[in-house]
Amino acid sequence: MTALHCYVEGIGLWSPQLANFEALRAVVAGETPAAPPPRPAATVLPANELRRAPESVLLAIEVAGQAVAMSGRPANTLASVFASAQGDQVITDYMCSTLTRTPTELSPTRFHNSVHNAAAGYWTIATECRAPSIAVCAQHYSFGAALLEAVSQILAEQRPMLLVCSDTKGSGPLLEVTGCKQPFGCALVLAPQASEASLARMVLTLSPAQPTTPLPAPLHEWRDSNPSAQALSLLALLARGQGRCQLHAAATLGLEIDMENVA
Repeated sequence: MTALHCYVEGIGLWSPQLANFEALRAVVAGETPAAPPPRPAATVLPANELRRAPESVLLAIEVAGQAVAMSGRPANTLASVFASAQGDQVITDYMCSTLTRTPTELSPTRFHNSVHNAAAGYWTIATECRAPSIAVCAQHYSFGAALLEAVSQILAEQRPMLLVCSDTKGSGPLLEVTGCKQPFGCALVLAPQASEASLARMVLTLSPAQPTTPLPAPLHEWRDSNPSAQALSLLALLARGQGRCQLHAAATLGLEIDMENVA
C-alpha cells in the first residue's frame, strides 16, 4: 500500500522512571534522568477534578498536556485518539470484587471513572475541546492500532490530532492476567504537513506482523511491563532523531515506521 506520511509536533511521556520526553532522551544518551514525582501532576485539570480523578485519568491527562504544550497548538482545537489496552485496572478489580460480594455498595463515581473513554471526557471538558474524540482498545496492540487510526484521520481530514495511549498497573487477579506491572503513558501531537513546530517526519507502511524491534536495557524491560509501553520502540527513535522500527497494529498486521529528524 501507499506509505502514510505525517509530522510529529509534540511528545508527552510519564512512567515511574521517566517524567517526560527529555528524561527518555537522557536514558538513550546513557545518562540518568531525575526521578519523576510519585504521581502524574495533570495540571491541565481544575483542582476539583484533580482531587476526584483516578490514576488512569491523571496519567493520560499528564502526557496529553505535555505533548500539546510542546506542540504550541491550542488544546481546544485538536481532535484526539485516546487508547488503552486495559483501562483502569484498579477500578475494574474493585468493581468485580464489589459485584461478587456487596453489589448494592458499588460506587457510582468509580463506575463513571471505569469507562474506557473516561480520560478523553476529562480532557475535552478541561480544555473546552469540541473536536471529535475516538477511543481505541486493541489489547497488547493498542498503541499501534491507535497510531494507525490517528494517522488515517490526519490524512483523511487534513487536520492535526492528539494521540494518547496509557495503562495503569494491574491490581488483584487482573495483574495475573494482564501482566501490567507499572503505569506508563505517552502522547503525540501529529500533523499532516510540516510546520515550524515539526520535530520529526514519520513514514508508516503496513506489512505482515514482524518481531518487535529490539531495545537496549532498561528500555526493553519497561516496554515489557505495560502494553502501552510498546510505544517505546517509536519514542526511542524520536529520542535518537532517526531510524526504523516495527510495531504491531493487530496480531497479524505490522507497522514499519521510518523516522527522520526535521527540527
